Amino acid sequence: MQPSAPDRAALRSKLIKARLALTDRLERAVQLQHALRVWLVGRRENTIGAYWPIKGEFDPLPALYRWTEGAPEEATRRIGLPVADRETGQLRFHVWYPGCAMELDAYDISKPKDTEEFAPEILVVPCLGFGPGGVRLGYGGGFFDRTLSSLSPRPVTVGVSFTHGFLPMLRSGPMDVQLDAMLTEDGVMWERP
Repeated sequence: MQPSAPDRAALRSKLIKARLALTDRLERAVQLQHALRVWLVGRRENTIGAYWPIKGEFDPLPALYRWTEGAPEEATRRIGLPVADRETGQLRFHVWYPGCAMELDAYDISKPKDTEEFAPEILVVPCLGFGPGGVRLGYGGGFFDRTLSSLSPRPVTVGVSFTHGFLPMLRSGPMDVQLDAMLTEDGVMWERP
């Protein structure tokens, strides 16, 4: 089922309220941190683009920072946070590390200040809701979809969400880019073979 635009807006509002109302959100976040760290074990990529959490989203940054600490001596692992480009509606990723200078972007979301831009090999994507087979429901701005459509080579995409966001009848729309994997506090919910 492909919900209409008004239905999607109502669904987004409902999911945000439900996420903020989760009384065990911190416990779920700890479990999802673990699931993300386990998923990253054995991956060969050295650069990850993520996001600055808003509206009760899962914060992937602690797990990603632990991932950088476990890098082999010959590898330099980097984490990047998005910087929105108003002209193209796409995201560029700039190096982030704990304690780096931050500033607000055009949408009042924190971004790294004056750090190097790079192309991520893995992209950790926040999901407000998700459906079978890598279908994602975001906030409706299309930033991640436009960015993924423009990147070559396309990074491996892993969605993260709490299980309350599972929508079994959700289907992708014409502009939606499907994810390669989906993680929740229960572990890997789906992964492309």
